[in-house]
Formats: sequence, C-alpha cells, structure tokens
Amino acid sequence: MLTDIFAYRYLKYPIWSAYSEAERRLLNQTVSLAKEIYPVFNRDGKKVEANEAKWELIHNRLAHEYGVTELAQRYYSFVQKGPMGQDWPTSGFFTYDHVCEQFVISQPPSNLANVDRFIKERISFIELAVRLREEEVAAANVELPRALLTAKIRSAAGRGGMRVPGNPEDSMKALNESLNASFRSQVDELNERFRRAGAFLTYHNGFIQVATDEVIEREVAAPFWQLVADPTWKNVSIDMAEALDRRDSNDKDPAIFASKALESAIKIVSDLKGWTRGNESGASAYIDNLVSKSNGSFLAIWEGELLRDYFRKVRNSLGHGPGSEPMPGLTQVQTDWAIETAMSWVKTLVRRL
Repeated sequence: MLTDIFAYRYLKYPIWSAYSEAERRLLNQTVSLAKEIYPVFNRDGKKVEANEAKWELIHNRLAHEYGVTELAQRYYSFVQKGPMGQDWPTSGFFTYDHVCEQFVISQPPSNLANVDRFIKERISFIELAVRLREEEVAAANVELPRALLTAKIRSAAGRGGMRVPGNPEDSMKALNESLNASFRSQVDELNERFRRAGAFLTYHNGFIQVATDEVIEREVAAPFWQLVADPTWKNVSIDMAEALDRRDSNDKDPAIFASKALESAIKIVSDLKGWTRGNESGASAYIDNLVSKSNGSFLAIWEGELLRDYFRKVRNSLGHGPGSEPMPGLTQVQTDWAIETAMSWVKTLVRRL
C-alpha cells in the first residue's frame, strides 16, 4: 500500500541546504514528541504493547516507501564475560521505537551530497506519527455519540451492582475533550518547533506542508484547516492539500484543486441546509441556492457574483482546452491568491452555518 509522505511530495522542492544545529535539534524534538504521543512504557514502568505496535506500523510504512526492510539496524549481537570469565554470546532485536529514534537522530555522513533529502526523509517520520494519532482521535470523535447513547441506555436501565458516582456521559465527554485538547497541543508544539528551527513548515490535517507566509498562515491557512478538520469537510481538505502540494512542487494547475475545494464546500453547505434540489448542473446553480431569498439569502447577491467570478476566471479559464489560443496559466502570485481566496471563502461559508 502506498503511503503519502512529506519526502516524496516535496522531492523537487528544496528546503534545506545544510544540516546545522537547528536541524539536529528539530529532529531530536520530533522524536521526543512521538514518544509523548505513543509512550512505550506507562508510569509504572510497564511496557505498553499497543503503542509498540504503533511504532512498528509507522516504521513499516516509512521503510516500505524508502524501499528498505529496516530504517536502522534492529538485530544486535555481542559477547559479554560470564562470572567465570567465559564468553556469553548475547543477541536480540531492538524495539521499533528505538529503531525509529536511531533513524531520525542519526547524523548525516560527512560526504552526503543531498542534505535536503536526508532531512525530509526524517521529517516524514513525525508526519506519519501525528497523522496516525489524528486518525485515532477522529475515530474516537465519530464513536462518541454511539458511546454516549449506550451509556445513557445503561444508566436508564438502572443495572444493579456497584455504581461509580457521577454521570458517565459527562465523564465520556470530558475524556473525549481531553483527548482532542492533548492532540491539538501536540500539533501546536510541532508547528512551533518548525517555526523556531526556521523551517517554513506546518502540519494540518495529516500532512506537513510548506508555509511561505507567516501572516497568511496565521490569519488564513491555520483557521481554514481547523474548520475543515471535521469529517464533513473531508473532500475540501483533500483538494486543498493537493492544491498546496502542486503549488509547492511547481506541478500543473494547483488553482484547479483550490477551486474544487471551494466548490465542494458550496455544495456541502447547500446539502446541509436542505437547499439542494438534485438538478444543479454546476457551481453556479449551487451558488443560486445560497443566494436565494427563499432560502434566507445565506449569501448576499454581490457575494454570489464574486463567487461566480472566481469560478469563471480561475477554474473555467484553466479547466477548458484553449484550442489554438495560448495555453492559459497563472503566475506564482496569482496561484497564491487563488488558493488563499478559496480558503477565505470556505472559512466564511463554514462559519455562517
């Protein structure tokens, strides 16, 4: 199975030209964060087998993408002296958390030609670790309503036996909020580590991506990713991530994917509000649903026209064959504008719900 990793997405996008103290510190800090996310030992010093299995899963996914069986050597063998001076051969396998740590914190060879690739391959480890944790948190959030209903039914049934004081539903909600808050804190820490290391990177919704403008990242991108983290907006998140990856790797038509993300958001709003009739033929028809007075004028008429202009000028001009005319395209600045504008529109649409 293919795994989407940072090192591959940004293979042709140079980020690092040297391995300095800042990079060494950053990589060590990412390992420490991974250990916080998936501690191998609990407070009593007992091994948490479930977390060791997750380290193995992350290791195997990353090793598979790099075409190796191990990220670092697992097997060890040495001879130690026994009480009578005899040789005692000792061998075994390092745990996967140790192997991953050795891979990430290893120093680059002095004659290494491509430091950029070396660092990206190790940054990919923390991307997979945080992505796995995000998937677990999302699954817990999806499961919460069912768990709350089960707890409510059991409480109403008044089963006999010893009961713990307090409302079990409140406890479940508190635990879930604690889980989400802890994960948000871990993501914030990772992004702050990137900032302090001078790496223009940011983690959002499963992916580490380039953040070229600190103000745009803070005021536009970060709030956008927070809003679309809910599974309802999954397709919006996927297409916008693709737009950014294509922009950063100088691939074709990143603005097309930004417009797809915006169109999905418009359709989702129409669906959630119950305005979709089923005979809409494109983005303009869905915009009509949002502008319609009978639907409460979710958008003002002038806002609807601005949205239509976006699709006419950005998506339509790039999405159709030019025939004998010059091939259409956007400059880097125009591409940034198209992506940031789509993000801003999605933000205001979601916030109005």
